[in-house]
Amino acid sequence: MNDLQALAELAGKTMYERDPASQALGMRLDAIRPGYARMSMPVRADMLNGHGTCHGGYIFMLADSAFAFACNSHNFNTVGAGCTIDYLSPGREGDVLVAEAVEQALSGKTGVYDIVVSNQEGRKLALFRGKSHRVGGMVADLGTHGGTE
Repeated sequence: MNDLQALAELAGKTMYERDPASQALGMRLDAIRPGYARMSMPVRADMLNGHGTCHGGYIFMLADSAFAFACNSHNFNTVGAGCTIDYLSPGREGDVLVAEAVEQALSGKTGVYDIVVSNQEGRKLALFRGKSHRVGGMVADLGTHGGTE
């Protein structure tokens, strides 16, 4: 395993431990590497809207969490600066939604990430694009092995 992968895994582990919102929704961090994260979330009955489908806010939260993990995978504290989402298809109770976040550009303190949310059958439910901004500090304390910005 290379150092950048180990750093991404440490940042992901640290962030997940500090993220009660994602944990409460049953989200799991399934994979992480520099500039990439994949998260999953089961659709529960209490996540359904008045149409009997997964509320778009939960789909958004899954995409936003995957975005957060991907843009923090370099171990620099990074926040969302803006995003858009397009809903394509509904999620259903019992579905397992997967959000795959991929870094498209990273320059200086800003980045652009595309996130695709699909169900367990691979049907695309939403497309999310997030813009990130790096702020001060690091996600995981590296002790004597790391530095600062």
